[in-house]
Amino acid sequence: MGGGVKLRTGSVSITGNFRENNEDRCHVDPQGRFVLVADGMGGQSAGEKASELAIELVSARLAQSIDFDKAAPEAVSKALDAAVAHANTEIMALGEIEPSYHNMGTTITFLLHVDDRLYAGGVGDSRTYLLRDGKLEQLTKDHSLTQALVDAGTISSEEAANHRYRNVLWRYLGTKEGNTSVDPKVIDPQPGDRFLLCSDGVSDGVDADSLATLLTSTDDPQQVAEEIVKAAQAGGSRDNITAVVVFVD
Repeated sequence: MGGGVKLRTGSVSITGNFRENNEDRCHVDPQGRFVLVADGMGGQSAGEKASELAIELVSARLAQSIDFDKAAPEAVSKALDAAVAHANTEIMALGEIEPSYHNMGTTITFLLHVDDRLYAGGVGDSRTYLLRDGKLEQLTKDHSLTQALVDAGTISSEEAANHRYRNVLWRYLGTKEGNTSVDPKVIDPQPGDRFLLCSDGVSDGVDADSLATLLTSTDDPQQVAEEIVKAAQAGGSRDNITAVVVFVD
């Protein structure tokens, strides 16, 4: 890893109160190179399979294709696109040949640490946030129908929060649209930056102001991740709930 930036992480993933099984997956690379969160869909074991495949395939491909000590932003973007497209193709292929996985799909959101820069992005509606100087910013864009309606000016973001299509995605892994460029945001990290990667189980149960407060509640990232998941559960989230917290020291 590059010398300057030190990251500390904490992660929690729970089934929650309303689901039979946990279709979320998260992965913190033991060498500190990347963090991934995926939220599978497709019912029964299909969602679990899709999120598992996404994490496994994207992790392996990133580890092989990026020189984490010195790769330039263009090279990182290219490698990310290739890793996500590869996972997308495999998920689609398995969905076609295996009847029980017929409509499976998954979101993915990531934070990469390459040469003292961080890269954030994703496909679907799992999110990556940055809290810097007390201000919470969503770094990823939701690929949901409601966000498309907001972008088109058809509905307001207030209306989007409770819209019946808010969890309906037009782009995720397992569809043709899953192959388009992920276009990551490049961040020069600052000491004190706090990142949150989460499935929509978090964003459906906790509002942005509460997330900002929780992210600064303690200096232990594991404890913060646990508190965020607890808050989402208490806030009525009806889904699996996954949070990975990354602190920049």
